[in-house]
Amino acid sequence: MPVVELNGVRLNYVQMNCDSAGDDSCEDLVMIHGLCTSLAFWCLHHAQVFSRRYRLILYDLRGHGRSGMTDKGYSPENMAVDLRLLLDHLGIHRAHFLAHSFGGLVALKLACLNQERFSSLILADTHISAVRALEKSHEWKFGKLIQPILKKNELSIDYHEPYFGYRLLTEVARLQTKNHKFSSEVKPLLSPLLGQSGKRTAVKWLKLMDTTHAENEMMGDDRLSLERLRTLKFPILAMYGEHSQAMLTGEHLLDVWPHADFRRIRGAGHFFPTSRPKEMIANCEQFWNGALVGKHPIREGETKKSYFRSDRLYQQDDSWFFSTRESAEMGPFASEGEAKRCLTAYIAEMAMAGVS
Repeated sequence: MPVVELNGVRLNYVQMNCDSAGDDSCEDLVMIHGLCTSLAFWCLHHAQVFSRRYRLILYDLRGHGRSGMTDKGYSPENMAVDLRLLLDHLGIHRAHFLAHSFGGLVALKLACLNQERFSSLILADTHISAVRALEKSHEWKFGKLIQPILKKNELSIDYHEPYFGYRLLTEVARLQTKNHKFSSEVKPLLSPLLGQSGKRTAVKWLKLMDTTHAENEMMGDDRLSLERLRTLKFPILAMYGEHSQAMLTGEHLLDVWPHADFRRIRGAGHFFPTSRPKEMIANCEQFWNGALVGKHPIREGETKKSYFRSDRLYQQDDSWFFSTRESAEMGPFASEGEAKRCLTAYIAEMAMAGVS
């Protein structure tokens, strides 16, 4: 894979040609991974599908994957400079962006500096400092269910911590290097550290945390105020896992971006791009096709404002479920077809009972 030295760091990246006829006419899509992963985060499920319509640019964030590990420079603002200089190096002046978790902070910082470079942005489960500071008055509902799981797995961390996710990565990484056996409930929370290359990932993450200024810089104030984010006017899709702590940010962004589309991935946690890739891909493609933003009818009893929308049918592991309008979960069902039939029957039953 090619590398380039810029802004004091060696960045590893890869470009994938667009499969559509006439590659020169294809637009660019920049894909930005989150913490404790690498550009490989996008390779298994997403890159091949998205390259059918876009030229792809994937790269390893500073200190991740095959990119260099510097002593300093890990603030979202400086890593946005890394990205800007990489795009300049590649001659890309405008692109679509897809970013997960901390990668979303990098994308948002770049957008605040150079909004004209964005054709669109898909934000997947990004949590910002301005909302973390409000968490004492806004309860993370799913956190109460996670706490017993943490205790069971010898993870001494409180879900109330504003940077809970960052702390959890490090605690799990330390146990992973000691060959600790985790219960099955932990895997959805931290899939990058518990996969086939989990131990190698854990060692690299601990080196980053223990030998550089990354921890303090990443968990510092990202200086993304809600007022500044309000100035972003390009098309935005914000997707959040229903059970993720980052969902608190998504709820605040509803009032910040009235022009954006918001999607909730039901029953999913922070790493839904890899745990629920089909839903992720479907939502992205609908957004790029212009089928989401501004297309939702206003239902009786609703005011005209932004809402989180969700698919009625969804899959978790090998089971299927559907949700009611009141957000009750119905299932599990053995197949998608069975879930559809039961949903149809449920809707008919509600109609006969006079429930809209």
